[in-house]
Amino acid sequence: MISKADVDAAAVRIGDRVRHTPVLPVADSGATVFKLEYLQHTGTFKARGALNRILAAAESGELSGAGVVAASGGNAGIAVAYAAAQLGVPAEIYVPVISSPAKVRRLHELGAVVVQTGNEFAEAYDAAQKRVSDTGATFCHPYDHPDMAAGAGTLALETWAQTGGFDTVLVAVGGGGLLAGVAAALDGRARVVAVEPAGARSLHDALAAGQPVDVPVSGVAADALGARRVGEIAFEVARRTGVQSLIVEDEDLIAARQHLWDRYRIVVEHSAAAAMAALTAGGYTPAEGERVAVILCGANTDPSSLG
Repeated sequence: MISKADVDAAAVRIGDRVRHTPVLPVADSGATVFKLEYLQHTGTFKARGALNRILAAAESGELSGAGVVAASGGNAGIAVAYAAAQLGVPAEIYVPVISSPAKVRRLHELGAVVVQTGNEFAEAYDAAQKRVSDTGATFCHPYDHPDMAAGAGTLALETWAQTGGFDTVLVAVGGGGLLAGVAAALDGRARVVAVEPAGARSLHDALAAGQPVDVPVSGVAADALGARRVGEIAFEVARRTGVQSLIVEDEDLIAARQHLWDRYRIVVEHSAAAAMAALTAGGYTPAEGERVAVILCGANTDPSSLG
């Protein structure tokens, strides 16, 4: 569980090590502002959590000479490799053998030791856990760790300060680290709407079941939002703060991503378009005068697919 105090502490801890990404007023879109977090280091919000995790581990004495270990061939792994490089900490990233060559190459460029093992993420995750057990390295979970979630939540504090406040924020959900941080940061101040693709509805089904449950994963955003089970932290924060859950279809994600390009020349990945899809597909209709912030959280995508 995390609270606003944890997010406040994370904001102080990471300070100017992250970019303070801009907001864009967009009154013609159903939103009031877009939070352009895709301009963050490494192209996603995850750099915030990775920096906070490593810095907090150093403060507490958890961090050893063995450095950090993560299991992720995607945005989380790249963020951990980036944060470790910035802080002068050794990093090992475990990825499945089927991982994107471009992402593996980026991990190498950031100075991480890359271990490709297994055909599925679960196998890479197990190998990373064994490495932590053998060496005493600090494990950086992609989303279900208090420091990761609190770091991600700093973007909500930043958006609040930049806008002078808002009534509602729309945020995409995969494993739930970003959602947990945002909901904790805004508890009692703004409505948080979690948006998930129909092919990866881990939070939605957990809230319906009263506990995290395994869900099937498929669809155009599965590479980033494809957690088979929402994190315990996200589930507890969402339940405590009354997060509203919305589901969007793949065609809605595709259309929202195209809309962002056509109307605003904004390029995001399908997962980041989920928050916008809640508006463009009609899943969320703001009340008259409602101030709505849309978090555009990642841009690690191939822009050639945009017309």
